Amino acid sequence: MSGGGQTVNPITPIQTCPNVTDGTLLGGRVVYRQFALGYRTGLEPVLMAAFVPARAGEHVLEAGCGAGAGLLCLHARIPDLHGVGLEYDEATMQLATDNFRANNAEHLHARRARLPRTPQDLRALAPSPNGRFHHTMANPPWHRHDASLSPDARRRLALFAPPDGWQNWIGTLAQWTLPGGTINLALPAAAVDEACIALRAAGCGSLILLPLWPKVGRSAKIVLLRATLGGRAAFRLEPGLILHNPDGQFTSAAQAILREGHGFPPL
Repeated sequence: MSGGGQTVNPITPIQTCPNVTDGTLLGGRVVYRQFALGYRTGLEPVLMAAFVPARAGEHVLEAGCGAGAGLLCLHARIPDLHGVGLEYDEATMQLATDNFRANNAEHLHARRARLPRTPQDLRALAPSPNGRFHHTMANPPWHRHDASLSPDARRRLALFAPPDGWQNWIGTLAQWTLPGGTINLALPAAAVDEACIALRAAGCGSLILLPLWPKVGRSAKIVLLRATLGGRAAFRLEPGLILHNPDGQFTSAAQAILREGHGFPPL
C-alpha cells in the first residue's frame, strides 16, 4: 500500500537487507519499507489494527508481525501505545525494527520468535505484574501446510500454517493476554471454524465476527475475529465492511480506515 500525505521521516538505508522498496501506509501517515520479493503486505494488517479496541497507555502483542505494518497502523491511531511484534525471520524482524525507528515509534519493539515459543524478555515488556498484554493480534498464515508450497522461503513462512495447526498457537496468544483482554485475528473466512474452536479451547468467549465484503453481493474472503479472554457473552456476527464500490474504488467507510487511519466503531 502506498499513497501521498504528510511529510514523514526518510528511512535510513538497511545495509543488510538491500532488496527493499519504499512506501507508505494510511495515506502517507506511516512510512513503510518491505522486501521487494516474496510476501508483500496487503490490506489485512491495516484492517486488523483498526479492529483492535486498544486505548492510550495499553500494551499490545502481535504474533507474526512481518515488517511491522499492523503495529505501526495501530500506533498511528493511538500514539501513546506500547507494542511488541514477534517475527521468526530475522531479516524481516530487523526491517520491522527499522520501520519503528523511522516512524519515531519508540514504544514499539520487535523480537525474534515463532509461536508457541516466545522470547525470554517478553514478560519484561508486558504491562502487568503477571506479565500479560491488554490485547494480542495476528494476521496468521492459514494456508494448509501440505498445500503447494511457494519456492520463496519468506513467502512460505508468511502464508503456510505449521504442521500441527493453530490450536497451540492461538493458545499461546491467550496465555499472553490479560483476563478480560482481547485476541484479534485477520484471517480467511474458510478458517473461521478452526479459529473459533481454538479460541474456545483457550478459554476465550464473547466472539465477534466482522466480514470484509469485497463488493456488494460478493462473498467475504477475509474476516476479522475478536475474542475476549474469559468472556461470556454470546457470539456476535456484525454487518461487516464493504471494501469497494462497483467501480472498484474504495468505499468511503474503507477509505476512512485505510487512508485516514480511523478505527472501527466500538463493538
